[in-house]
Amino acid sequence: MPVLNELLAGNRRWAESLKESDPGFFERLSEIQNPELLWIGCSDSRITPSSSVGLLPGEMFVHRNVANLVNHTDMNCLSVLQYAVEVLKVKHVIVCGHYGCSGVKAAFDDSRFGLIDNWLRHIQDIMHKHVAELAAEPDYQSKLDRLCEISVIEQVVSVGETTIVQDAWDRGQEVAVHGWIYTIADGIYRDLNVSVDNLPDLDAMRIRTFDRLTAGKGK
Repeated sequence: MPVLNELLAGNRRWAESLKESDPGFFERLSEIQNPELLWIGCSDSRITPSSSVGLLPGEMFVHRNVANLVNHTDMNCLSVLQYAVEVLKVKHVIVCGHYGCSGVKAAFDDSRFGLIDNWLRHIQDIMHKHVAELAAEPDYQSKLDRLCEISVIEQVVSVGETTIVQDAWDRGQEVAVHGWIYTIADGIYRDLNVSVDNLPDLDAMRIRTFDRLTAGKGK
């Protein structure tokens, strides 16, 4: 099949290019992986986590799913998180969403696609939780953009609430959780400034979220 042959040829060119710049790269890479970062992002094909932040293979552990969700019933995501924290000893977990996320839009519009509706229900729960904050946005697109941001913040909290991360903090292990968002239109990531690296910071984030919800209900 021509398209597959093109992929294999592209792979050979890529590998040769790396070997030209660093002849021992793949030999070292085959021996160990030692990333400091775990990336939890969306499956969107327009986003390439490692290369878009200038990292080489082996420098970032990656987990992706539709709409970058962290659910405490998702054994796939939790297994990745546990391996990253307890075995690889990553120091940073980055939850990254993006504007224009089709999963967020589908949840917001209450669209129906079948099996995936059950997955997107988690975003609808977030939307209903923050309904007053979203209502304050001036138009449809602003509401969607804000929901993309809010969902990332909620996933940061969700990561911090896992026993995996809290046990690491109790051990004195250095693990920080961050929330970023990506703009496909310009290729730039933005830090949402919701980083947490200890339980008091996580509790403070919960309080700020509760305060926003309470203020919204009072409007």
